Amino acid sequence: MTLKALIFDVDGTLAETEKNGHRIAFNLAFEENNLPWRWDVDTYGDLLEIGGGKERLRHYLEYYQPEFNTQEPLDKFIRHLHHKKSYYYHELLSNNAIPLRIGVERLIIEAHRKGIILAIASTASEENVKVLLHTSLGKEMSQYFAVIAAGDMVKNKKPASDIYLLALEKLNISPENCLAIEDTNQGLIAATNAGIKTIITVNDYSKNQNFDEAILVLNSLGETNLPFLVIKGNSYNHSYFNIDLAQKICDETINY
Repeated sequence: MTLKALIFDVDGTLAETEKNGHRIAFNLAFEENNLPWRWDVDTYGDLLEIGGGKERLRHYLEYYQPEFNTQEPLDKFIRHLHHKKSYYYHELLSNNAIPLRIGVERLIIEAHRKGIILAIASTASEENVKVLLHTSLGKEMSQYFAVIAAGDMVKNKKPASDIYLLALEKLNISPENCLAIEDTNQGLIAATNAGIKTIITVNDYSKNQNFDEAILVLNSLGETNLPFLVIKGNSYNHSYFNIDLAQKICDETINY
């Protein structure tokens, strides 16, 4: 099948936004609101099992702080705290505190140059996606992405396939002509259940997750002078992920 589109997850895939972005921003929001909570790296890793920032906060309150009582309705409290978190997250992005992962910018440029449509399928809000793209890639390159399917556009977040189905609908392209690039088991399930072959680039939070359904599992997309490490799958003797390798993977016969 001809490769026509690459669909990227955002948090943890385009950049290490979880550990170095959202986690820090949550802690700054807690501090501003005089809350004695601090999410360390391990705690946040556990909380990542819950998709979506507001959903993560609700889960934390229910299971980690069951005695905590808000002075306002819970939904309003969560919205307020999440709004503050988003403010600090945008500040971190604006200060270039969260660089793109290895090989991401190179692959985006190559895909655009070769006429491959670029899309986003992320549990993050549309606003957070756009801020990351603008601050990390600049105004011109951020416009390379023809489609954004974000968490606030669908009812069910990953591992449900809603976000990928929305991306496919917007792209008007068959899943067989797409590849997804993800970093977690939740994202893998969401993409494969939508019929999309998926490449995984693991990070510190996801490296021990189950990726049996992934076509290729790597430590990064790699660079010409910084080869990727193949954890699972066939890299066809490539040392970094490019469109030639993507097309070879698209040609593989896989039945979901």
